[in-house]
Amino acid sequence: MATTDSRLRLLAEVASLYYENELTQEEIARKLGISRSNVSRLLAEAKQKGIVEIRINYPWETSPSLQMELMNRFNLRVARVLKADGMGYKRILRGLGALAARYLEGILNNARILAIGWGTALYEVVNALRPRQLGIEIVQMIGAIGSGDPLIDGPELARELAKTLGGRYRYLHAPLIVRDEEVQRAFLREQRISETLELAKRADIALVGIGSVDPSVSSLLRAGYIDEEGLEALRQCGAVGDICARQFDIHGRVLDIELNRRVVGIDLESLKRIDCVIGVAGGILKAPAILGALRGEFVDVLITDEEAAEEVLRLAEECPALEKAVEKVEV
Repeated sequence: MATTDSRLRLLAEVASLYYENELTQEEIARKLGISRSNVSRLLAEAKQKGIVEIRINYPWETSPSLQMELMNRFNLRVARVLKADGMGYKRILRGLGALAARYLEGILNNARILAIGWGTALYEVVNALRPRQLGIEIVQMIGAIGSGDPLIDGPELARELAKTLGGRYRYLHAPLIVRDEEVQRAFLREQRISETLELAKRADIALVGIGSVDPSVSSLLRAGYIDEEGLEALRQCGAVGDICARQFDIHGRVLDIELNRRVVGIDLESLKRIDCVIGVAGGILKAPAILGALRGEFVDVLITDEEAAEEVLRLAEECPALEKAVEKVEV
């Protein structure tokens, strides 16, 4: 154990001399009486063992004209549109996470409760937040996926968010989608689950992703809750996407389908009553889902990229909104 501790202290010392004191590898080698190649190996080991973490704060650019057009067209409180400039999808998500984190940091001071969903985009938001001590309560507002990448699941995101913001977290001890409606109702009758959902409904801020029925970007497909045949059935019903696993169509109407009745989590009407709902989603394939979310008024703040924003506006022209969208569509 002592040998391991000594090794870690050496790695930390070498990393501090290089990254904080800005000594060259040659200077560190002379100071410690070791070879320059050994210094290089120690720095690589320090990164591999997590003693050194490198974060690049990229100056993400936005498109003010698209932001204004989205805000005016869909009565949004705020829109942030990332200039993609040919970025890959993973880098777009990182940029969206940074933009959402900066916006969130600006409104957190007066918040007592923050409700969170799940997904890769929200993972990037949590990862981009800067540590603070706010004493805020973080609430998981939908059940856990329980498979795949745990880092993007609701429980882990809630825990990490609470750690970053110096607050407490409340898990929703349930799966996201259960076998049938009877099981869903049984979960909702459980005291801890009902109390957690009631707390989520009283949140000051909600942070959500926007899911898609396109197989290449479907979170529910990746999580194993639905297969490609099931996705096709959803598309046949008119679904374009989901928020908190609740499926809706391109006009923002929540679909009255069996899948929606098997979700353990906040319903979209309750979500809409939260003062500030921040939706984070990017990529052109998410455009129909984003349009449906905007028409349903499920989000107050949208964080997206320019390709998705342009496609949303094009689709809005191609597929005009209904005169009066009802809240449920039976299919």
